[in-house]
Amino acid sequence: MGNRVTIQDIADELGLSRNTVSKAINNTGVLAEATRQRVLAKAIEMGYKQFTYLDMTSLKKENDKDKKDSGEIALLTASFLDHSHFASSMLDRFQSETSQLGYSMSIHNISAADLRENRLPASFRKDTTVGIVCVEVFDLDYCRMLSGLGLPLLLIDAPVITDGEALNADLLLMDNTSGILSFIHKMRERKHTRIGFAGDIRHCTSFFERYMAFRNGMFYNGLPINEAYCLTENSDEAGYSHNREYLKDHLSRLSSLPDVCICANDFIAIDLLQVMEQLGLRCPEDMMILGFDDSSESRICSPKLSTVHIHSQVIGFSAVQLLISRIRDPGLDFRKVYVETNLILRASTGDGPDAGGTLIRAVKEA
Repeated sequence: MGNRVTIQDIADELGLSRNTVSKAINNTGVLAEATRQRVLAKAIEMGYKQFTYLDMTSLKKENDKDKKDSGEIALLTASFLDHSHFASSMLDRFQSETSQLGYSMSIHNISAADLRENRLPASFRKDTTVGIVCVEVFDLDYCRMLSGLGLPLLLIDAPVITDGEALNADLLLMDNTSGILSFIHKMRERKHTRIGFAGDIRHCTSFFERYMAFRNGMFYNGLPINEAYCLTENSDEAGYSHNREYLKDHLSRLSSLPDVCICANDFIAIDLLQVMEQLGLRCPEDMMILGFDDSSESRICSPKLSTVHIHSQVIGFSAVQLLISRIRDPGLDFRKVYVETNLILRASTGDGPDAGGTLIRAVKEA
């Protein structure tokens, strides 16, 4: 057997098919739990390095054998976490899982001055830190600085990379594509073909991917894109004091409204709802709106927002898998992992009990 253990090597050792071993390691397809555990145990025993999926039970057993495998995980953020739709639930799960493995967690806010000068927060201590996880850190130069520290680095969402030079970091994202593609297909079936997009496409990777999903969805469904319906600038850089001013100015200058506007997140969708009210427009009668994130605000605004649900606790669990496996084995290939999302249709698209429709999809938070 060569120095690099392969999936086929593991399959040969266990007398299983390569496909079965691949399913177990990548956590795909239907597989008996006992078989999956047997494969994972053999993969760890043989020193297999290229885990896409790492079982938490295996992590905990390994941690029991090696008590020195602990330390401080630093969470860095450039935003107030209570402004994030998923941060609180995600962090609860992340901290709970990492503490069971023997790690402590510290939280460090990155100030505007820190970002400008590319410096670490004063509270950060590299000598006690074994890994870094970033939430709402979307400055590319800053992330490049972090990736050069020589510490395991996980980005939950990430800055938009336009030069093709990947960061030395693992990336964890929600599925930004499937829900939007499904939504556009449903709109086409309902004869709503004039569709727009609202949101700063350079804000972060997720916003950019949602915009590209919009464009791809229009292409796949044979629908033309009216660029006047794409409100994709950064409102501050465009000279507006608030995103609502930007949306109101552009919406009021349109010769006709789109049938529906896909928004990069729920906050933008709620801004758009307020702007429509100011302009004397009704949702969904004059224009329908889709948000993204399934924030608590999306369920209490009027009309209730159609949106795409993010599984926050699954993101937290996946973050633990990625970061701890990187701490354990810094030589792993860098990974980009997506967590499932689900389309939910509510009154802002004429669906759900509030609109007399039946297309609402209830999602239980995992």
